[in-house]
Amino acid sequence: MQGKAKTPTKKMQNVDFATVDEFLDFLTGDELKMVELLRKIILSCMPECNEHLAYNVPFYRIHKNICFIWPGSVTWGTSSREGVRLGFTNGYLMEDEAGYLDKGERKHVYWKDFRHAKEIDAELLRSYLLEAIFIDQELRKAVNAMPNKKGQPKSK
Repeated sequence: MQGKAKTPTKKMQNVDFATVDEFLDFLTGDELKMVELLRKIILSCMPECNEHLAYNVPFYRIHKNICFIWPGSVTWGTSSREGVRLGFTNGYLMEDEAGYLDKGERKHVYWKDFRHAKEIDAELLRSYLLEAIFIDQELRKAVNAMPNKKGQPKSK
C-alpha cells in the first residue's frame, strides 16, 4: 500500500505533496528504489543544487531547473505510465548523439524512462547530468552578459 498523500487540489494530478519527504513516503517498491537511486546520482553530480517540488515531483536546479524525477504513480491528467522518468528541462540543447533520450512530441524536454533499477546506468547518467549542468551555467552566463536597461552587463 502506498504512503499517505493529501487530497489533490488540482484535477490534473492524483496527489498533492508539501515536501520532498512526503513525495518519497508516497512511493513504494521498485518505484521508490529507482527514485532513490536517481536522486542519489543527481545529488552526487550537483550537491549545490536546490531540490524542490513542482507538479508534485522533485526538480533539481542550480540557476534554472536542470532535471526532474517523475514516477508513474504521480499522474498528469489522464496520462499514466509505469516506471520512473528522468527528464532534462533543456534536453533539446544536449548533444545526445547516441539517441539515449526520448523527446516524443516535446520541443524542449527530453527524458529517459526506466522500468527497473537495473536499467539505470549511473555513469552514463552522470555524463548527461554534467552536460546539463554545463548548459545551465552557459545559459546563466548568456543572461548575465545581456545588457540591463542602462546598457551595462547584468551583475552576477
